[in-house]
Amino acid sequence: MNWNKLIRETHRWLSIAFTVAVIANIVALFTQKPGSEAAGQTQSAMLVGLLALFPLIVLLFTGLYLFALPYVTRWRRANAPAARND
Repeated sequence: MNWNKLIRETHRWLSIAFTVAVIANIVALFTQKPGSEAAGQTQSAMLVGLLALFPLIVLLFTGLYLFALPYVTRWRRANAPAARND
């Protein structure tokens, strides 16, 4: 499998995982009882919030790679030695 295709597919699936984690975070915040500062409930809401950070961090790196890919390819083509037709 091509590395570019693998990174692109990983980026797509991670975006789905990130979306699900954000939805879970919103549900956890809205289902939290108002005025209850129970340690378990506050801690679980915080852990659900941190759940979204892992896909987001990986999305950052794969997104930066995909963003830079056309520029790097263009730069490599410009600096490649010309093919000879002998």
